[in-house]
Amino acid sequence: MAMLEEFKKFAMRGNVIDLAVGVIIGGAFARITDSLVKDVVMPPIGAVLGGLDFANYYIPLNNQGYHLPLAEAQKAGAVLAYGNFLTILLNFILLAFIIFQMVRVINRLRGPAEEAKPAAPVTPEDIVLLREIRDSLKK
Repeated sequence: MAMLEEFKKFAMRGNVIDLAVGVIIGGAFARITDSLVKDVVMPPIGAVLGGLDFANYYIPLNNQGYHLPLAEAQKAGAVLAYGNFLTILLNFILLAFIIFQMVRVINRLRGPAEEAKPAAPVTPEDIVLLREIRDSLKK
């Protein structure tokens, strides 16, 4: 029973719940960004580069399937799917940029960071005592 209580205490900590919420929201946000890249950004880029679906750009490695869609070419043999890789790379760059912008806004809302001023060095007690003795001898 002690392990169950310990696990319950661990699971109900705030940071575990915050992590779970972050993972769920992050997954949903990743799907939104994926849709943005696939459905909004890549079609114009594909149109400029020849009117094809950019995600279907590939090089077959077995000399078969040059004119097949990517999914069918992958069934026919090994392919180097560079278009799909570039789409995922662009997805990552956009996601990283959006997160960067969110962190910048949050940092601005928090206000200017208080610069840690170096504390005045603490003078050892024996030095303070010696200074007091010196000052009293001068008087």
